[in-house]
Amino acid sequence: MKVYLDNGATSYPKPQCVYNSIYDYMTQVGSNVGRGASSSSLKGNQLIFEARDAISSFFNFDKIENVIFTPNITYSLNTLIGGCVQKGWHVITSVMDHNSTLRPLHKLQKEGTIELDIIDADANGFIKLDELKSKIKSNTKLIVLSHASNVIGSIQPLKEVGSICKDNNIFFIIDSAQSAGCINVDFKELNCSALAFTGHKSLFGPQGTGGFLINDELNEICLPLIEGGTGSASSDVYQPTFMPDKFESGTMNAPGIAGLLAGIKFIENEGLTTIKEHEDYLAKKFIDGLLNINSINLYGSKETFNRTPSISVNSSKIDNSELGFLLDSEYGIITRTGLHCAPLAHKAVGSYPNGSLRFSLGYFNDDKDIDYTLSALNKILSKLK
Repeated sequence: MKVYLDNGATSYPKPQCVYNSIYDYMTQVGSNVGRGASSSSLKGNQLIFEARDAISSFFNFDKIENVIFTPNITYSLNTLIGGCVQKGWHVITSVMDHNSTLRPLHKLQKEGTIELDIIDADANGFIKLDELKSKIKSNTKLIVLSHASNVIGSIQPLKEVGSICKDNNIFFIIDSAQSAGCINVDFKELNCSALAFTGHKSLFGPQGTGGFLINDELNEICLPLIEGGTGSASSDVYQPTFMPDKFESGTMNAPGIAGLLAGIKFIENEGLTTIKEHEDYLAKKFIDGLLNINSINLYGSKETFNRTPSISVNSSKIDNSELGFLLDSEYGIITRTGLHCAPLAHKAVGSYPNGSLRFSLGYFNDDKDIDYTLSALNKILSKLK
């Protein structure tokens, strides 16, 4: 039996419609988007527009042309952070954020471009709003936060953060890598300036897809990370300033975006509420089972309403890397071990420096997967002293 429990890294399997859409684009369209006026190229252009429109609607965002495609969310966050931050800014992020945010910000701090504050979180991985408010200064211009932790799934109170940013005229960038497709992510409700997304996790798209949505105010000061061919204004040696071309240089991953579009349509057809209810059900069943294993230390909230189904544990009997290896090699259960590119999160919840064994459940998991995994854990751990 094979059980895939690493959906926090990338969702698998994808809906069949995703595979079909990628194949159809490769075999029936094939042309490079924005590079020509042939019928096949125009067909590709239409698909990209449809994908922008679907993403705009999915995140409740009004400006289709301000939906930007990138190769991944790391690229998106680097573009947004590197493109908008100005010398003398004070920036706030949190210990629960991913290295995709932490590393660009630390680099800017080291170079002397910004002042940086990293707010703490409680033992369940939730940021402290009072601390956030206390860190705001006259030169605080940007807050960057992940919506949900990739380590323990804690969902942050970003609606409240967005209101704080709005009241204090602070730009707000959200990393939705672990939330988009799991929970409702509403650009307007969150009062954000930009929302970075990845295609290959809970949006069910393929690897190599991502992007961001950016409002006009932040776009006005944000510079592109990459410049080059856009298929537009080709007589000009300077990068276009109009959207979306401003941020989209080079050949676009059109087959991947076709797959991403199919993934979003799948979510809409299934219903985001249906997906969340199924994942919450499985997460509760799995958490309850883990709590009955004496040697297991479960990190984060024991509830499901305030977390995604990314569940991290350690055992007092065995290192998480070895336990992950045994689950894979002996039982065909695929998980992830280590620090998950979020070292400060592990420090906050008490799993540093060894990290954790992470089970990230997905929509295509079922009761049998949970029962089998709990049984495998019990069998492995019962053999150990």
